[in-house]
Amino acid sequence: METEIILFGASGHCKVVVDILQSNQKIITAIIDDNPKTQILLGIQVVHSENFILQKHQKCIIAIGDNAIRQQIVQRIGGDFYRAIHPKAIVSGFSKIGTGTVLMPGAIVNVDAIVGEHCIINTAAVVEHDCVLEDYVHLSPNVSLAGGVIIGEGTHVGIGAKVIQGIKIGKWTTIGAGAVIIKDVPDYAVVVGNPGRIIKSKKSI
Repeated sequence: METEIILFGASGHCKVVVDILQSNQKIITAIIDDNPKTQILLGIQVVHSENFILQKHQKCIIAIGDNAIRQQIVQRIGGDFYRAIHPKAIVSGFSKIGTGTVLMPGAIVNVDAIVGEHCIINTAAVVEHDCVLEDYVHLSPNVSLAGGVIIGEGTHVGIGAKVIQGIKIGKWTTIGAGAVIIKDVPDYAVVVGNPGRIIKSKKSI
């Protein structure tokens, strides 16, 4: 039986996930949303979450960009999750990609990199050799991670940010767009600028 895939979250990000799956000739059964604004998205039926039960033969991707919301939905619905990798992404056979993770066009994941579950590696983002991304990390378009970078759970790295080799970034941290990270970053920090500087800390999620 062909794998049936359910997407959760009728968002702009969902549109890109649809494109990735259709580029791989995968069947998308429905898009589920807690508060649907439309009944059809890119030709696929949108169903209110109250009217849907995930079946055992169906796999799911949480197609929502917000890391914390993605985690909450995973914990709420459980299920069997599916990874989506665009045909134009470059992924080393010596890397590991977790379930529920999405790789956009032009993304690169190099040798011995480990990408956790329910991550987003956005358009043209680069994850170099020996990097480790924990679960629910989101790398925005054109992010560049040099070799051996470690990024904690739930961290969001903004568009075009760069991280030099061997840096460790904590969990649930926000790295601003265009930031250049040249030293380790603690948990829950908000970092901006070149070189990156902490402007505040967030409360624990």
